[in-house]
Amino acid sequence: MDYDVIVVGGGNAACAAAVSARENGAKKVLLLEKAPKAQRGGNTHFSGAIFRFVFNHADEIDRFVPDVEEEYPGFHAGVPVYPKEAFAEDLMRVTDGRSDPELSTLMIDESYDTTCWLQDVGRHHFELAKSVMGIKVGDKIKWPKGAIVRTVHEGVGLSAQWFKTCENMGVEIRYEAHVLDLAMDGQGAVRGVKVRGEKGLQTIKAKAVILACGGFETNPAWRTHYLGQEWGHAKVRGSNFNYGDGLRMAIEAGAMPWGHWGGCHATPIVASAPDYGKKELTDKTNRLSYPYGVMINVEGKRWIDEAVDFQAFTYAKYGGLILKQPKSLVYQIFDAKTMHLLEPRYSTSEPYKSDTLEGLVKQLNVNQEEAMKTLKAYNEACGRGGPFNAAVLDGLHTEGIDPPKTNWAQKLDTPPYVSWPVTGGITFTFGGLKINKQAQVISTGWKPIPGLYTAGEMVGGLFHYNYPLGTGLMSGAVFGRIAGRSAAKEATGGKAKGRPVKKAAAGKPAARKTAKPVKKAVKKK
Repeated sequence: MDYDVIVVGGGNAACAAAVSARENGAKKVLLLEKAPKAQRGGNTHFSGAIFRFVFNHADEIDRFVPDVEEEYPGFHAGVPVYPKEAFAEDLMRVTDGRSDPELSTLMIDESYDTTCWLQDVGRHHFELAKSVMGIKVGDKIKWPKGAIVRTVHEGVGLSAQWFKTCENMGVEIRYEAHVLDLAMDGQGAVRGVKVRGEKGLQTIKAKAVILACGGFETNPAWRTHYLGQEWGHAKVRGSNFNYGDGLRMAIEAGAMPWGHWGGCHATPIVASAPDYGKKELTDKTNRLSYPYGVMINVEGKRWIDEAVDFQAFTYAKYGGLILKQPKSLVYQIFDAKTMHLLEPRYSTSEPYKSDTLEGLVKQLNVNQEEAMKTLKAYNEACGRGGPFNAAVLDGLHTEGIDPPKTNWAQKLDTPPYVSWPVTGGITFTFGGLKINKQAQVISTGWKPIPGLYTAGEMVGGLFHYNYPLGTGLMSGAVFGRIAGRSAAKEATGGKAKGRPVKKAAAGKPAARKTAKPVKKAVKKK
């Protein structure tokens, strides 16, 4: 064989798989990235790099952000813990109870230890995700449950460090290596790939192959077929290389499609965003502070409850719903009372602005009369319950209008008034392949396909309809790590060197035995 393990892809899951394979005894590991080196990293580069994981005690965050109490006095007393039950409840709530129970339990159980592994083996540095998740109330920062830690320099830093770790661990990396098909032996086992690269068409042999090359969000034909007509012109938030190649070749080899093929992660983004993700913009086109304002469509109507939950649990669904509005366009409207609550990402584009609501509406491409009627009715319906508290589901709601606003329903009555035009940007698709707990790809005959593993966005069954922020990267790391270990075990005849994944005890997640926590990197000014 040419290699022990071949990994197809270049994002978080692929790099985790390659590093795990090396850690677990695979001597020759090859990572094949379709993109040129300057565009490497898949969707990971464009991410906010937040990892959602279980922790039962506040001090379990310290190993990732050792100076947190000095930087944010009172952090340990104020941060809400996030036990397994809370993670499972959040995931099942937003997916309507459809998340694959076996895979979701595995991901949740291993989330803390895998984050430790990212730090210890992946050599990643972490910080609190203050700009996205922290909410300032008075002189304190309030933190949500579960998704509060990200890698330094977000997706850019996450991707760069993964490639550095791969190189340091002896993983061979080839760029502009377009994998076209799987190579199988006479017994039906996957034993390599067929690739188009700088040497033309080539078959590269391996004892095991890991597919971690993303979904089909870049493919307009597949988007239209599986998601619907309105998705044909959707803007792609991330990589422009994810055409579903891995899914196609696996299914042609007999793999079982699994999960929600009609669903995807789609985010509210500024309407002027490019058709594909730009490396310099990363995730800065997101517009996720809508719970503190209202959204109207081009007909001048509110069309959804903006504040049924925190944006971390609605944004991946609302992006798709925005795309289904007339002209795939809505306007987010805020007044001066809530401007301090908007994410810093809003500053990357100029809003419409006026000292009156009428003056603002006149600048928008909406039905003017209907829009003013809508905003007047909203203001008259506001202010029931409360008081306003941006850090909790405060129950400050509307009455007598449809749709209602369940929380944070303040009147729009304090100038200046501002508005950003927003559309839906697709991030990744939910449909994937069925795998078992060893990340082996399962065939339509309900048996594992020998030599074939998958991880990342290609794993089917975890996400349906919606998605909790920070879970995609966590899934990629957990199943990438498992796939690498399993593939190394197959390649070495069962002699993988790495330790098995630890099971968290009932009271506290398993902690890895390591030296002192890695200090977080100093930010560049």
